[in-house]
Amino acid sequence: MRMLDVIYDANANLLRNKLRSFLTILAIFIGSFSIISTSAIQAGVNDFIDSQVDSYGGEGYLAVVSNDSFDALDGLQNGMGNNKTPIEYNPDKIQTGMSPLTNEQIEKIKKIDGIDGDSLAKEQTLDITYVTSEETDKKYLIAAEALPPGNVKVSLVTGKQLNLQADEYQILLEEKYVNALGYDNDNIIDKKVQLAVKDDYTHKIKTFAAKVVGVIAPSVVSMGYQYTNNKLADDIYQENIKYYPEDMKNKTYAVAVNYDYENYSADEIKDKLEEIGLSAMTVEDIIGTIKSFFDIILTVFRIFGYIALLAAAIGIINTLFMAVQERTREIGLDKALGMSSKRVFLSFSLEAIMLGFWGSVFGIILSVIIGNIANAVFHAPGGFLESFPTFHLVVYTMSDIISVTILIIIIAFLAGTLPARRAARKNPIDALRYE
Repeated sequence: MRMLDVIYDANANLLRNKLRSFLTILAIFIGSFSIISTSAIQAGVNDFIDSQVDSYGGEGYLAVVSNDSFDALDGLQNGMGNNKTPIEYNPDKIQTGMSPLTNEQIEKIKKIDGIDGDSLAKEQTLDITYVTSEETDKKYLIAAEALPPGNVKVSLVTGKQLNLQADEYQILLEEKYVNALGYDNDNIIDKKVQLAVKDDYTHKIKTFAAKVVGVIAPSVVSMGYQYTNNKLADDIYQENIKYYPEDMKNKTYAVAVNYDYENYSADEIKDKLEEIGLSAMTVEDIIGTIKSFFDIILTVFRIFGYIALLAAAIGIINTLFMAVQERTREIGLDKALGMSSKRVFLSFSLEAIMLGFWGSVFGIILSVIIGNIANAVFHAPGGFLESFPTFHLVVYTMSDIISVTILIIIIAFLAGTLPARRAARKNPIDALRYE
């Protein structure tokens, strides 16, 4: 008998008692649905968080500032970066600055074991008075800096990445600035906004007309910065420091470095920086707690899925024991006609496998359907993910689908082993006498 025939017979035998098989498959279906759904949610969360990490240069990125600047940046994040709308410019309010790094500190950073000194890049924090556009008479505070060099790719809702070496002024804006300046995501691209810089001596305003080339996607690691290309950053920075004495023109308030994350922990590097009066922050510092929280919650839900599978495994054992009992004389007849014990074992094992297979397939199919509908609904206007267009709540990967299916089939096979062994060991003469 060919294997396909054995599989066909296994499915046919399941239909002998449709209700019992249906209830067993239903139990497996619940476990399968729970596990694949939680795996998809976890994949969606991790995919979104990984994209945020990549936008900051990936694993091993470290931002280093003075302790005073660290507190100022924290205030910026809480006071400007996390607001749903930009803060309007108030000419009567004086904004506090940050403490610069000394050249001695920068040289010490390069020499710290575990830090790639060649990767050190000075970050230009630009002093921009406000931003406005032709579509509004309002002015808004804005924090901007040149996009750091290296493997940095900003997640965008629409548009394109900055051309760092372009001769024209380019900028990436968050959606809240797009809306506040009188545009929407569809018509802001290639429009120009005016970045105003006040002359500290004459108090006159000089404006820089910057082309918006992309809209920054909402991020869990945003510090409230908008990003510019090198030309715009350099010209604004030169305007900022034109009255500075020569010894102040090259002041650096923050540097970005890469560290050897495979051989050194972030805490080890931070401790070494603390010794020279500096603070550092990795992307994981911002998103690590969020990721751990999601992982814990989803692990709990996944445990419930495994409990459902355990109950389903008991159901498989019960179903097949009853099938063996009902087909005792049939088993005796098959063995009397020459069917081997191995073939009998295989027949009942395949029934268990098919119960697991169909339960997992139906659970995965329904989960994928509901998951894709949920993604569409949650991203629709009014949905709770409307503000995070790049965050897909559920992401189904082929590896997850295959691994969950194989896991359930293995559990089903193991559950069916005991009934299959009992069937294979039956004496054909005793089986034929069974009433």
